[in-house]
Amino acid sequence: MSLPQLKIGHMTPKVPILQGGMGVGISLSGLASAVANAGGIGIISGTGISADELRNQIRKAKELVKGSGYIGVNVLFAMNDFAENMKAALQEKVDFIISGAGISRDMYAWGREYGIPVISIVSSAKLARISERLGAAAVVVEGHEAGGHLGTDRPLFEILPEVVEAVNIPVIAAGGILTGHDLAKAIQMGASGVQMGTRFVASEECDAPLSFKEKYVNAQVGDTVLVKTTVGLHGRAIKNKFTDLISGTGKLKIEKCHDCLKNCSYRFCTLDSLLKSVGGDVENGLVFAGSRVAEIKKILPVRDIINNITAEYQTAQ
Repeated sequence: MSLPQLKIGHMTPKVPILQGGMGVGISLSGLASAVANAGGIGIISGTGISADELRNQIRKAKELVKGSGYIGVNVLFAMNDFAENMKAALQEKVDFIISGAGISRDMYAWGREYGIPVISIVSSAKLARISERLGAAAVVVEGHEAGGHLGTDRPLFEILPEVVEAVNIPVIAAGGILTGHDLAKAIQMGASGVQMGTRFVASEECDAPLSFKEKYVNAQVGDTVLVKTTVGLHGRAIKNKFTDLISGTGKLKIEKCHDCLKNCSYRFCTLDSLLKSVGGDVENGLVFAGSRVAEIKKILPVRDIINNITAEYQTAQ
C-alpha cells in the first residue's frame, strides 16, 4: 500500500506526516529541519521564545533543509506575543503558520496578506467549519490522547470522522499517533495525513536535552497525568515532582512572572515550568507527552522513525 499524497497549498511532502510544534524549545530548527529533510513537514514552536530568536531559528532551519523541504511555525494563541511572533514568521517567509488553543481571525488575514497557508488545530467539527470559513488551508484535529494542552476529552478516532464530514479542506489527524498502523487507520477514516509530536521528541535531532528524551523512553504505562495549567486548559504531562505539586488547588510561589499569557490563573508559572524542564530539570518542570509515550523505547534518528512508519504503513491492511 503506497503512501497517499498530502497537499496543503504549495506543499506536497514525500510522506503525509507533520511534526507537531512543541514548546518551549522542544521543536526548534534542529528537529524541524530533520523532519523536512526526511520527507515530512517540520514545525518550529514559537511559543516561549522572542521574535528575534524565532527569526534566528527559521533562518537556521532554512539553511539546514536540503532541497524542497517544508518548515512552518506554531504559536499558542493564548500567548501575549502571539501576533508579534506570527508576523515575524510570515516576514521570514515560512511555508505555513499553525496555531491552536483558540481561533484567531487575524491569523487568516495575515496569511492572505503574505500569501502563506494557515492551518488551525481544532478539536471539533464546529471549530473545523469555522476555520475553513475563515480561510484555513487545512485543519489538524487533535484528540484527547495528545500531549500538551488539550481542547477535548474525546478520543481522536471518535472526532475524526465528524471533522472529515464537516469540511472540504485537508484534515490532519493528531493525538496518540505513533505508528504506520495508526497512519493507515487515520487515512482509512478520511484523513489526508497525520501530525506526530511525542514520537519525534525521542529522536536524535530533537532540540530537547537528553534528560527530557530519557524521561520519554523510561516512561511506563500510566505515567501520564492531566494537569490544569495557568493557560486555562488541561495539559497531558509525565508524572514527576512538579505534577504532584500542582495536583492540589493551592497557589505556588512564583519566583518570576513572565507576563506571557493573555489570561492567567497565576497559580504557578506554566512558562517557567516548561523552561525548567527544557533546561534539564525534568523533575521540577512540566514534561508534556502523549498518552502512548510508554510505547517508545528508543531514541532514533528522525529518518529512521519516518522510514519505520512508512514500512509499517505498507504492511497495514
